[in-house]
Amino acid sequence: MITHIRGKLVEKNPTFAVVEANGIGYWLNISLNTYSQLPDNEFVILYTHLSIKEDAHTLYGFINKTEREIFRLLISVSGVGPSIARTMLSSMTTDEIQQAIASNNVGVIQSVKGIGIKTAQRVLVDLRDKISKTYAIDEVYASQSNTVKNEALSALEVLGFNKKQIEKVVDKILLEDKTLSVEVLIKNALKNL
Repeated sequence: MITHIRGKLVEKNPTFAVVEANGIGYWLNISLNTYSQLPDNEFVILYTHLSIKEDAHTLYGFINKTEREIFRLLISVSGVGPSIARTMLSSMTTDEIQQAIASNNVGVIQSVKGIGIKTAQRVLVDLRDKISKTYAIDEVYASQSNTVKNEALSALEVLGFNKKQIEKVVDKILLEDKTLSVEVLIKNALKNL
């Protein structure tokens, strides 16, 4: 319903911000990530999500569309409500959340207050395929990485390794360091195969 709010930042707090737009002050619940990137008393744009429940209409604000999309993905998981999703976005960056889900890292997800082992596993199962759509990789890196990745994969395939197995290993290595050359990537992959 409300996709973003642009206006003057009137009040800033680690858990909320008040943005005045056309004479109306909007109270937006925010994450610590958004709080840390907000300027002081300047014109801002916050991307929003309106949560409607029987007893409340709650507006959440996000510094960018990626953070909002991850919030929406998280609350789509059974057992993860807006409060837990906001806590997760406060304790980890959007990249860390996406990497944890993409690499199937239950421990990182479970480290968030309010998330138990079953909910963490459900987050990974439900979002593993969806997270690739929001994964914020800049396009220069994506094209470079795809070339490097493809060259490494074809070289490892020629050496006789299983394609699915080497793709997993190469993807894992690239998650840790996106700037590797083809040679270093192949060497690291050989160590992990």
